[in-house]
Amino acid sequence: MSVGHQDGSPSPSSSPCSSRAPISNYYPIGHDLKHPDDRYRLEHDRSSFESQGVLSPLLPGSPHATVLRSNSIEMQDSGISSLENEREAQRINRKMDLYLLPLLSLLYLFNGLDRGNIGNAQTQGFTHDIGALPDDLNLAVSLFFVTFVLFQMPSAAVGQWLGPSTWLPIMMLCWGLITTIQAFIWGKVALITTRLLIGVFEAGFYPTCIVYLGSFYSRFDLATRIGLFYGQYAIASAFSGALSYAIFQVSHAWLKPWQLLFIIEGFLTCVLGAVAWLWLPAGPRGAWFLSHSERQFVVDRVGGVEPNAAKYSSLTRRDLVETLKDWKLWFVLVFNICASVPVTAFSVFLPLVVQGMGYESVEANLMSVPPAVCGAVGLYLFASSSDRHRERGWHIVGALVVALGGLVGVVGSVSNAAKYASLCVFLFGSYVPPPLTVAWLSGNTPTAGKRALVVGANGLGNLAGAIGSQLYRAEYAPGYKLPLVVTLGFVGVALTGYVAYRYTLRAVNARRAAIRKSKSAEQIEAERVDSVRHADRKWVFVYDL
Repeated sequence: MSVGHQDGSPSPSSSPCSSRAPISNYYPIGHDLKHPDDRYRLEHDRSSFESQGVLSPLLPGSPHATVLRSNSIEMQDSGISSLENEREAQRINRKMDLYLLPLLSLLYLFNGLDRGNIGNAQTQGFTHDIGALPDDLNLAVSLFFVTFVLFQMPSAAVGQWLGPSTWLPIMMLCWGLITTIQAFIWGKVALITTRLLIGVFEAGFYPTCIVYLGSFYSRFDLATRIGLFYGQYAIASAFSGALSYAIFQVSHAWLKPWQLLFIIEGFLTCVLGAVAWLWLPAGPRGAWFLSHSERQFVVDRVGGVEPNAAKYSSLTRRDLVETLKDWKLWFVLVFNICASVPVTAFSVFLPLVVQGMGYESVEANLMSVPPAVCGAVGLYLFASSSDRHRERGWHIVGALVVALGGLVGVVGSVSNAAKYASLCVFLFGSYVPPPLTVAWLSGNTPTAGKRALVVGANGLGNLAGAIGSQLYRAEYAPGYKLPLVVTLGFVGVALTGYVAYRYTLRAVNARRAAIRKSKSAEQIEAERVDSVRHADRKWVFVYDL
């Protein structure tokens, strides 16, 4: 099976590789990346190595390396054009988009529903009915994010060990059951306990899904899929508002409307968990909806290393150490937290903010739908553009500029209509940074074990939820002006930080290019295959910008 040329790599006919040049000469020693944004147009860029498997920094010292090099030579001899391979890749992508992505997106929709439905319940007097105070709700939401953040990396590691197709359904069944139980709690302690437990079981869902998707899609097909997937977080706000509006119209003899909300959403989550257990394949090699040749194509395309059940236990001590030492993760994490404050806060408090614009409690749930839909649309447009242009940083910055402008309108407008329109603009840009950040980090973290930990550690960005839940307290209702002004400050800091992060990566790429230019072909070959520096720390590795 030939390996397809992905991510803009050259066709065999145009590549010097087709002349059977020595492997040690495959790297472009003479290329000085003064303009890293243009690196994908070079004959021997990072994409070419990854798609062909030739001495890729993804696989230093790997037993798969010889096989992949052989595959690349077969591909070069086959005469299959990059255009034909691109068409094949897109055909298989559409197949996975049909059989895999909709279910995962639906699962994440309910992940968002069960996380944020407490805000909808509060519009119907939830805390009053259970004998708690409104501020107890803010405390419970804050503590939810404590367990949600603390268990992200451990839960992602369990997912790497058990396999996503096993761990995802288990998590769903657990938090769905607790959501259902939440309909019958009484008092502050029970409220906090259920939110803590939901945080524990929801923690690893997102990073496990990202790693799972990364085993099927190449890195510049991934952001669009993450955008569609993560967009369910925005759709969850919209769907939650519409579903809540419908449920709150129902009269029941002894159940209150918010109890029906928890019972219905919790039950549906458990049902979907059971469906996922039966539907999701362990990995590309076990994808029942792909033919044998299509499975091999997918495995080769993502680097020849499939995170199937036999490989999930391959987490090593070095993966953990390298993750903890990964400066780019901790650098961007601070600004990811700032950028995530609007998303995490509005996933719970959007109905209450909308209610403060003059809408009645039930009507506020329905009117929270359009801003949330705007968030989903904005995310898809930015994510698909990011993949198409093979660029992450400026797309995130552009989205933050949109969010900043919308938030200025919300804070500065006098009429409720203008505030509501500005809220739609604000959310249009707000949902973009977190998923594009995780796609950026994933693409810049080539080894599977470390990638799982990096994506899990990136979940610390959800600390923004603890910040947001303390900002949007009942004492600031109905206008929430001070919380919105503080949120404006967070978005401004994020905007500055992401610009700095992109220029930092660009400087590292330029420094590594200078190092490579001074090295011989033999030294470059040694750097690729030795274990002195690991994965993206090698100076043959070029960071995506």
